[in-house]
Amino acid sequence: MEKTMITIDATVAADIATAWDTYTDPEHITKWNFASDDWCCPSASNDLRPGGQYTARMEAKDGSFGFDFGGVYDDVNEHRDLSYTLGDGRKVKTTFEDKGGKTLVTTMFDPEQVNPVEMQQGGWQAILNNYVKYTESL
Repeated sequence: MEKTMITIDATVAADIATAWDTYTDPEHITKWNFASDDWCCPSASNDLRPGGQYTARMEAKDGSFGFDFGGVYDDVNEHRDLSYTLGDGRKVKTTFEDKGGKTLVTTMFDPEQVNPVEMQQGGWQAILNNYVKYTESL
């Protein structure tokens, strides 16, 4: 049985260079990479090149739970797209598309097998929405 990738997207009111920068720069990633206000991303690192590693620490603000999220880049095309493979072998691809001064950001990812697809899609979409909110606040 073939896995179906989950797709999320959002349009951010920012040019493609700004959208790329706030999505990939660890200084920005720590400001938006969480699904709800009771979570945080205290640290991130990003070696943005094929073979480079991306890691973000995600934690509940109350300290009750936390985990490292990340993978190794398969492909990076500045201001266009990036793809990486997670530690468990799942694939992730994010594209950036110019929409006349705004940028459409689309992420497709292989679902994991523990949580329902709807929950995974909702969580990733909430993080992407947080990215949009943060980017547009700059």
